[in-house]
Amino acid sequence: MTKVTVRATQPGDVDALLQLQARVYPTIAPWQRDHLARQLAVFPEGQLVAEINQRIVGCASSLIILWDEWADEHTWHDITAAGTFSTHNPQGLTLYGAEVFVDPSLRGQRVGHRLYEGRRQLCRRLNLRRIIACGRLPGYRALADQMPVELYVKKVLWGDLVDPVLSFQLREGFRFCGIMSDYLPEDVDSCGQASLIAWVNPDYDPTRPKAAASSLTASTEISP
Repeated sequence: MTKVTVRATQPGDVDALLQLQARVYPTIAPWQRDHLARQLAVFPEGQLVAEINQRIVGCASSLIILWDEWADEHTWHDITAAGTFSTHNPQGLTLYGAEVFVDPSLRGQRVGHRLYEGRRQLCRRLNLRRIIACGRLPGYRALADQMPVELYVKKVLWGDLVDPVLSFQLREGFRFCGIMSDYLPEDVDSCGQASLIAWVNPDYDPTRPKAAASSLTASTEISP
């Protein structure tokens, strides 16, 4: 299997990320260049890229939040401040997964798994309580006229259906926690719906302070 490495995102990666995102989400407006710069400025440790043979093939971006402020229904635009991450709060205990995308030609190469593992390692290193994200449901559009989204997700949980994103997240150890309606209205494949998912850090220690974030260099790789 091809070796996949995960490292911290660097400013020089922006062009490649914008090009890859446009390929992955042709119907969704890509990030703006200044938004990526802002993400790197406010929380560089939370921005990861995956590489194969020094070519960027995936990305995972995240921020830290106070989950109690966002536990009710929210949208992607609200919780990420439209992708600028100005809602990042280093006092929080929740790593919020804002985005993951992978080169569609590399399915089966475990690129997504390596990015998720990179996030888990970051969560452990910073002594955060959990990772929370709202995942797309790209398989729902084809069945939306046959069932409500709640039933669609139940069928994925029961194993009757496979959703390209939620089924993967369940295999990665995340728990399904509910539906976020109108989370990303422009996501037509998901009919704007998203699944709220959570991973609880088994190594979280409330008796020790949350670790201070420290910038990672371009050469830093996340261990397999």
